[in-house]
Amino acid sequence: MKTMIPTPLFDRKRLQRQRDRAAKTFASVSFLKERAVYDVCERLDLINRRFEAALDIGSHGGYFGRALKALPDIKDKVGFLAECDLNHAFLSTRTAPAFVADEDHMPLAPLSLDLVISTLVLHWVNDVPGFLAQVRHALRPDGLFLASFLGGRTLQELRLCLAQAEEEVLGTASPRVSPFADAQDGARLLQRAGFALPVADSDLVRVRYKNLFSIFRDLKAMGETAAFTKHESRPLTRTLIARAADIYQADYGDSDGRVGVTFEIITLTGWAPHESQQKPLAPGSAKMRLADALGTREVSAGEKPL
Repeated sequence: MKTMIPTPLFDRKRLQRQRDRAAKTFASVSFLKERAVYDVCERLDLINRRFEAALDIGSHGGYFGRALKALPDIKDKVGFLAECDLNHAFLSTRTAPAFVADEDHMPLAPLSLDLVISTLVLHWVNDVPGFLAQVRHALRPDGLFLASFLGGRTLQELRLCLAQAEEEVLGTASPRVSPFADAQDGARLLQRAGFALPVADSDLVRVRYKNLFSIFRDLKAMGETAAFTKHESRPLTRTLIARAADIYQADYGDSDGRVGVTFEIITLTGWAPHESQQKPLAPGSAKMRLADALGTREVSAGEKPL
């Protein structure tokens, strides 16, 4: 029987072309990348240990590497740092060790790293469980994975306005904005990949723009426009965009005429298992009952409280 291989959601070659064009403009719209790197550095600052070998996946020109040098509290926590990116254009000016790699097929040797960083690229990976499993096997025991990606509430306003405009003009709506996972999905995927102590945090970033067309310009400059493998059967027409812009202004416009956009950054923390790490207590091993600690009366599942 022939095995059916599912079609990848994202066209990596198309994404690569978009990123090549965006490399020239990314620095002017790098506020989300900088915010994600700051969140990662903030978590790294809370960890009292040194990581000798680290890799930044999706470095986009070395934002994490520059942050390390600028933050004295964490720069000594990382020894050797290598960088990789899907696009050579983002690495051409870097002096740090760097290489081109597709996040869908990372060339990572087992037990080769102590720290893996990845900011705002995971939401473009087709096989996220596979990617996480590969990172997990590349980490040495007690190695750390810190990553961030755009979450489910990202561009929620744009998604709704485009859908409404298409419903009005064409009668049906097509997917125009990439699907994004949420924090619970991230934590579950970490656990599934074998990471210990998985944690997922969500951070909402609200940005104000002049209008819908300004939003489109920034998304293109970031390289964050849709890159589905199956191309949209109906391209966005001027009529559709104009109607979506009117809906956006009416539903999300501020008193000064500007419109708001939501970006959700989800940060994941996971550790390669090690015997020194905290472990959950076995059931029944607690030395004190929860009811005693709270000063309440314990009630069994089948007993009605008085």
